[in-house]
Amino acid sequence: MEQHGKVANRSLTIKLVLVALGAFGFGFALVPLYDVLCTITGVANKANLTQAARIAEHPDEAREVTVEFVAQVPSVGSWEFAPVVTSMKVHPGRLYEATYTARNLSGRDTYGQAVPDVAPSKASAYFRKTECFCFTPQHFTATENKTMPVRFIVDPALPEYIDRITLAYTFYDTQAPSAKR
Repeated sequence: MEQHGKVANRSLTIKLVLVALGAFGFGFALVPLYDVLCTITGVANKANLTQAARIAEHPDEAREVTVEFVAQVPSVGSWEFAPVVTSMKVHPGRLYEATYTARNLSGRDTYGQAVPDVAPSKASAYFRKTECFCFTPQHFTATENKTMPVRFIVDPALPEYIDRITLAYTFYDTQAPSAKR
């Protein structure tokens, strides 16, 4: 009986060590995985920012595109969330800034994360955010109100038939990022 207990303990110890090593390895793999994800989605990647800077050197002053700003919160959240302006006319190739406001109504400290969507979907390849509150979770104290900017450029290569782009955000209550716990 005692021998069986030692074998079971040794087996459990080996399994726990393997799980710990796997978790450690996974932690190191997250950085390159994040870079790949950013490259695929075009969010917060250096190549996209460099391309946006190059686009900003050649604005198309003869063309105007209307950019609409939409904000929504899920029914389970405790937030007020809205754009400061609902639309603006922009010249492709020029850098612009729009702002959204968010207020924590939960009565406790929390984090909020905005998830963007660009419509029509064809325009998403031509809409470049150079700075956005959606890139990272935002910390809010109880009842805190924040004004959060998004800087963007519409690529002059946007097809001519697209004259209106909608940038919509859904603002979710999230857990604290692991680095801040």
